Amino acid sequence: MRVAIIGAGVAGLATATEFAEQGHDVTLIAREATIGENCCSWYAGGMLAPWCEGESAEEQVIRLGQQAVGWWERHVSGVRRRGTLVLCQGRDTAELHRFARRTEAFEVVDGDRIDELEPDLAGRFRQGLFFADEGHLDPRKALVELAQKLRRQGAIFRLGVDAGDVAVDADITVDCRGLAARDRLPDLRGVRGEMLVIRSHDLNLSRPVRFLHPRIPLYIVPRGEGVHMVGATMIEGDRRAHISVRSILELLSAAYALHPAFGEAEILETGVDARPAFPDNLPRVRRCGDTVYVNGLYRHGYLLSPAIAHMAVAAASTPN
Repeated sequence: MRVAIIGAGVAGLATATEFAEQGHDVTLIAREATIGENCCSWYAGGMLAPWCEGESAEEQVIRLGQQAVGWWERHVSGVRRRGTLVLCQGRDTAELHRFARRTEAFEVVDGDRIDELEPDLAGRFRQGLFFADEGHLDPRKALVELAQKLRRQGAIFRLGVDAGDVAVDADITVDCRGLAARDRLPDLRGVRGEMLVIRSHDLNLSRPVRFLHPRIPLYIVPRGEGVHMVGATMIEGDRRAHISVRSILELLSAAYALHPAFGEAEILETGVDARPAFPDNLPRVRRCGDTVYVNGLYRHGYLLSPAIAHMAVAAASTPN
């Protein structure tokens, strides 16, 4: 089967990978000239944390997300299966208890165990939750590696062009355009996310840390050598302007509360994009004629794209 995939974010590349591995001829088309350009997948945290997501996500996210770590380990290098550590300040213990009630597959850890897991946080926290089976990756490296692997498998890339301007002889088209697909999926909405990348010369975490706070919860994901991604806001709307002063203050204040040494960190980058989401924040795979629409991954792009890509192949292979 000849397959044209529109969109080169994580959904598009994962879906292209699934089709290519099953022997289909794949052409990937994207407006962006380079992989990751103008793409919310570029600004993601890269957490493969289905059980933690159970704190606010539906059962479907938890169930489908459990495929993610293994899939990414098979397809890219650099996946780290070191778990997720969930912490809070002493006055916010109620938030930790609430998180525990809404999740599963964790170990309650005391101060000594926290110090063992993250020595750079030694002596700061007396209780937390450790989700040992979760993992994380560097999203940017993962996108580039998927694209390189697809090229080696014979996939054709048409970058820097609009799909309407390209003539592709395909049996099926898979639309993975994110928010740009609102011309076909009018129930899509944007959820703005803002993030920071910082470098600390004093702290080097080894796994994602979720820091609970009644007003400003955040996560910090290590990128290595003292570099950490700090995120992320969730603001209704699709404005892709610069990060707001309020968001910078809140994210950095929460990072400082996790450890004051982050106050001396360098800000390397800020990022803003809008995640595509349906009203219930759950993804969709819809087929209409010879087009399959893959969209609405919300803030679970890397977590859900493997399962959703598999579903897209199934939808394309079923007689319409």
